[in-house]
Amino acid sequence: MTRRRIFTLLVLIFGLAAQASAASYPLIIQITPLSSITTIVSALGGTVVDSIPGANTYLLNVPVVPSSTIASLLGIQVMELNTGITLPGFVQVGVLAAPPGTPPDWYKAQPSMLLIRSANALTYSRGRGVVVADINSKVDVGHPALIGHLTSGYDFVTNKPSGTSALNQSSSSFVDQSSSSFVDQSSSSFVDQSSSSFVDTSGILGAGNPAYSHGTLCAGIIAVVAPDSMIMPLRAFDDQGSADIFTLAKAIRYAVQQGAQVINMSFGTLQNSQTLRSAVTYAQERNVILVASAGNNDTSAPQYPAAFSGVLTTAATDLLDKKASFSNYGSVVYVDAPGTNIFSSYPGGYYSVASGTSFSAPVIAGTAALIRSLNAAGVANSIAAGAINIDSQNPDYVHQLGYGRIDVLNAVEPN
Repeated sequence: MTRRRIFTLLVLIFGLAAQASAASYPLIIQITPLSSITTIVSALGGTVVDSIPGANTYLLNVPVVPSSTIASLLGIQVMELNTGITLPGFVQVGVLAAPPGTPPDWYKAQPSMLLIRSANALTYSRGRGVVVADINSKVDVGHPALIGHLTSGYDFVTNKPSGTSALNQSSSSFVDQSSSSFVDQSSSSFVDQSSSSFVDTSGILGAGNPAYSHGTLCAGIIAVVAPDSMIMPLRAFDDQGSADIFTLAKAIRYAVQQGAQVINMSFGTLQNSQTLRSAVTYAQERNVILVASAGNNDTSAPQYPAAFSGVLTTAATDLLDKKASFSNYGSVVYVDAPGTNIFSSYPGGYYSVASGTSFSAPVIAGTAALIRSLNAAGVANSIAAGAINIDSQNPDYVHQLGYGRIDVLNAVEPN
């Protein structure tokens, strides 16, 4: 570094320090391999809160966000504020108590699973040898439907370093009051009221939390679509359904480093985050299949990570192959899967009926595991080739629903 550049840098840093106040900003930075994080932190007058192993990426608390000029001089390649992400809201119709003796995976025979022929596909593959990471809220690891389906995961919430913070971000949640009080008639007959019943959730501890059942519901879907795969539960969302960009990027990289071949991401943000994009690229370069929910806002506006290139973005459909009223659509959608009135596992040994693209994505993640168990290459192409074109059922969304609705048997069955 020349004397002139050193002088310029010192002047800029002095000016930066003069602007500092009692405020603190959560700043994500990615630095060059030759840069010193110690020097950078000292220059910015901040502290290191956390880091992502092997990524030269750090979460800092700084008194003021540096200009791009100062950042470049310090050797910072990427810089963005750590913003919060909230789990998408979803419709939960009710919670079921299965009678004693009922097989824990009884919901595999629900109408949505029959439509996509998931059980038929198990003749060819059950997903053995494939690890599916699910980045989500806390999972009920003792649920009967999940016992034997889980491998070691990680709790990023409990293990989050002190001082971690994120800027609040408005939630893009969805609660459809018009459909929250009933089960679609075409699937309600699946529930035999003589042997199972809806329960009052008011007495279930934690049932009111936004994230209470989200992780368990998603894991239950993966478990019945790819029963011999192993699900890696990665808790990135707390009990209020909150996470942040840095934690999610760290979770994606962790999943890859721990051997996941498929990652399910039933979440999204409107922020086109460079940090999140870098983590997705890191996974893709290592032949990891990433699946994401399209979102529940009935819009073609992109959300991330769903809109990143190469991600298998999933929209939601109903039993008539029509786009779910809440589901996002558009050019970023790769394929569709049932996402209305989906039966799955619920914490405490219960089961639930829920709607949202959050529950469409695990169907695709499970299908990817089935194919990956047979062949490490061509997973996305097989899913696309096996999909059923549903444009005729959706005249207002022609070419907006990707390759169509998933057919698991078509995707897995040898040509």
